[in-house]
Amino acid sequence: MTTAADPRRRLRGPAWAGRNYSLLTAAAFVTSLGSQGALVAAAFAVLQAGGDGGDVGLVAAARTLPLVLFLLIGGAVADRLPRHRVMVAANALNCVSQGAFACLVLLGEPRLWQMMLLAALGGTGQAFFGPAAEGMLLSSVEGEQAGRAFAVFRMAMQGAGLGGAALGGALAAVVGPGWVLAADAVAFAVAGALRAGLDVTHIPARVPGGGLLTDLREGWREFSGRPWLWGVVLQFSIANAVVGAADAVYGPLVADEHLGGPGPWGLALGFFGAGTVAGALLMTRWRPRRLLLAGTLGVFPLALPSAALAVPVPVAALCAVMFLTGVTVEVFGVSWMTALHQEIPEEKLSRVSAYDWFGSVALVPLATALAGPAEGAFGRGAALWGCSALVVVVTAAVLCVPDVRALQRRTKRVTEQGTERAVRAGAADTPAGAAGGAAGDAERLRAAERPSADTEGALGRQG
Repeated sequence: MTTAADPRRRLRGPAWAGRNYSLLTAAAFVTSLGSQGALVAAAFAVLQAGGDGGDVGLVAAARTLPLVLFLLIGGAVADRLPRHRVMVAANALNCVSQGAFACLVLLGEPRLWQMMLLAALGGTGQAFFGPAAEGMLLSSVEGEQAGRAFAVFRMAMQGAGLGGAALGGALAAVVGPGWVLAADAVAFAVAGALRAGLDVTHIPARVPGGGLLTDLREGWREFSGRPWLWGVVLQFSIANAVVGAADAVYGPLVADEHLGGPGPWGLALGFFGAGTVAGALLMTRWRPRRLLLAGTLGVFPLALPSAALAVPVPVAALCAVMFLTGVTVEVFGVSWMTALHQEIPEEKLSRVSAYDWFGSVALVPLATALAGPAEGAFGRGAALWGCSALVVVVTAAVLCVPDVRALQRRTKRVTEQGTERAVRAGAADTPAGAAGGAAGDAERLRAAERPSADTEGALGRQG
């Protein structure tokens, strides 16, 4: 049996950067570079075809809806089948859908329903890819350097996303959005080829279960049995929703009326992206002992951009706020991934990840749809202050969960067969056995993951 960090199998780099980790990081860099540019290009493609802002929203919603609908099924499938095969199949679907989208744009005037259908295919691929990819990444590193590995991974992904958005916008203006979409299709093909080379011999064979519904119920027990896990996901279901509404609806309106147009708003978003890269770099050096306490405290600044837009502050101040927010949110992202890695049994990583993703994105479409009515009822300033207040309230509330405050970094991973033994090992690794109190009893301890995140979305769920 080989481990993911076996120096004989790694490509090049530090000891913790094994073959699988290196392939996953390279593939994520490629897809982030292409996908972020494609998001910009898709919007321009809709507008060039004669659509308006509402049509752009419909195409975006067409991608989000299947993502929400199929996430839980995708997590169960990824824990039943070899994860790398699920990832490659999802990349193939995304490659075909983006390639077809590019052909429509390059060869003629695409219709709205065609673009919505292809966007929905892309969202379906992401629903199956996300949980499988997260499970594969979390199983690709071992030992004390897991947090650093996740920080480097996220730094590469965030940096590629930042560059991809800027490059995609520039190329869409120069050569047209169709070619940017075609480049994204090529990126998915390259990433799929890299992921096809993943080594899964270190992952135990899956034990046949009682069916898809049984797997979903087991994943729900893993998720719902840990207050710190579902508590943080509930926190982010609300925080992601209000931040998404502020960024997608209120931010462009404030920029248009008070900051000088889309240029300054794009600059501010660029500073947020730069902040996430800086935050990931910080987490390669900083290893907070109390993972979730440090990460959750880093979520409070997420309330600042909405408050800055409510004032509104000058562009320079807004950029500074966005940069700070990016740094602190990435502290949460890396801490959350590290907690997942050490607490969740490997064979259930994808299902837990699917419940995490589902909870984190489910309310985003609703909040975005309600942003306009809320502005009409309360005024834009009050709506923005409300977004800011909700972030503070839900973040303070989750700190009331004892396990969130006390969960500590350990060097041992939890396994299905050895949960109690792992807990005792973790207690021995910390002063006065503090890790035992951090997670409660063995039945509550196994934890969860957040690309950027993941998310996708403002919290770095882009995993």
